[in-house]
Amino acid sequence: MKTFWRNSLLVGAVTALLVGGCAVGPNYKRPEVEMPSGYRTATSDTNAFAGTNAFADLGWWQVFQDPQLAGYIAEALTNNWDIKVAAARVLQAEAALQVARSQFMPNISAGGDLVTSRASQNGPSPIPSGVNPQQNYGDVFVGMSAYEVDLWGKIRRANEAARARYLATQDAQRTVRQTLVAEVATAYLALLELDYELEIAQRTYQARTNSLVLTTAREQGGVAAQQDVAQAKILVYGAEASIVAIERFREQQENTICILLGRNPGPIQRGEGFLTQRVHTEVPAGLPSSLIERRPDIRFAEELLVSANADIGQAKAAFFPQLTLTGFYGFQSVAFSDLLTGASRTWQFGPAVTLPLFTGGRLRANLKITQAQYAEALAVYQRSVQNAFREVSDSLIFYQRTREFTARQELRTQANREATELANIRYDGGVTSYLEVLYNEQELFTAELNLAQARLNELLSVVQLYRSLGGGWMPPPDNQASR
Repeated sequence: MKTFWRNSLLVGAVTALLVGGCAVGPNYKRPEVEMPSGYRTATSDTNAFAGTNAFADLGWWQVFQDPQLAGYIAEALTNNWDIKVAAARVLQAEAALQVARSQFMPNISAGGDLVTSRASQNGPSPIPSGVNPQQNYGDVFVGMSAYEVDLWGKIRRANEAARARYLATQDAQRTVRQTLVAEVATAYLALLELDYELEIAQRTYQARTNSLVLTTAREQGGVAAQQDVAQAKILVYGAEASIVAIERFREQQENTICILLGRNPGPIQRGEGFLTQRVHTEVPAGLPSSLIERRPDIRFAEELLVSANADIGQAKAAFFPQLTLTGFYGFQSVAFSDLLTGASRTWQFGPAVTLPLFTGGRLRANLKITQAQYAEALAVYQRSVQNAFREVSDSLIFYQRTREFTARQELRTQANREATELANIRYDGGVTSYLEVLYNEQELFTAELNLAQARLNELLSVVQLYRSLGGGWMPPPDNQASR
């Protein structure tokens, strides 16, 4: 007994030394990426977007200041089906990591059996007379199945790859959160813009209906032509058609938001009005170097690169000798009464070494596969970084140009409004025909709808910039989550 435990301790010490050996294969190092000195913007003045603290460092509850919108985002981050799918994948990757870590430890099992058998007295080997043909047999044991000693870091590389895949699923979950925040904000703001379009259409319809009544009265009094009444009806019917179309879009947009929230299709409660929507307007882009650390899609691509790099180490370790340990300790006896005595004790321990001599090129081909997978992961990572810089640049340009466009669209709409008022005055004075009123009314209605769309694009440019800079995936603090 003492000899067994002494040998076991010796084996354990040797194993610990061997496990701490070298790990073949390349150690991961973040590849060099050519970074721009600053983000490209629509103007040469980039100081307005400079700074170390980026707009994306703000939480989504700070950017979107409508309490109703913030509540919808929080609900979506809890109930959305994509969020639940991503959370399940994180749990799968965590369990896979635990499975990989279990390879560091040996598999030890215990068991035993009790067998009662009787030999035939009339068989080809008859039992002598006086010998009991019935025999009892039993054993109990504790055994260790083949345990691979991690001489060359194969198991360590497997754990490194599993850990990287686990972190990648976490970053994938953050990407889903970030995308969902932007989608909910975009859908909600678009719904409010449709509400505003409906107000414009209803206001226009009411004004055109009143104009039709006056024109009809003028025609009956012989002041206006019948053609004027027909043209006034065109304006009324056009406004009615716009109202029906906008209402259809509104109901479909409400259904879209419900699905994002994990609800069945139905009505959506509004918060603040479209023209009073408040979003954070200070948008420093931050440093390009911080974008790699902040955007979860880039971090996801890098973790896959780490995993591919560790797979190369596993493939290289397969070329080297493999040392495995097996053993068991127990008791064995043909008599149950003697099963646990010292004389019935049995044990066995045996290390085994295997060296691959010929595999038909399988090991070398497997190494080439892992190297090619690493090259693919590297290209994906570098593409993700460059695409991130492009998205930020596009968002900054979109943000600047939409603000400029909205300002000019406001001037145009005001000019259309003045022209429409002047056309009505001219028509009432008999200076011009109703055709001029018809044209200006249609132009004003289109300009007002375009202005509403421009204001929506200005809000959406902030949402797009916030997402492209890597914002939106951070969970809210406890006090905000409780609210």
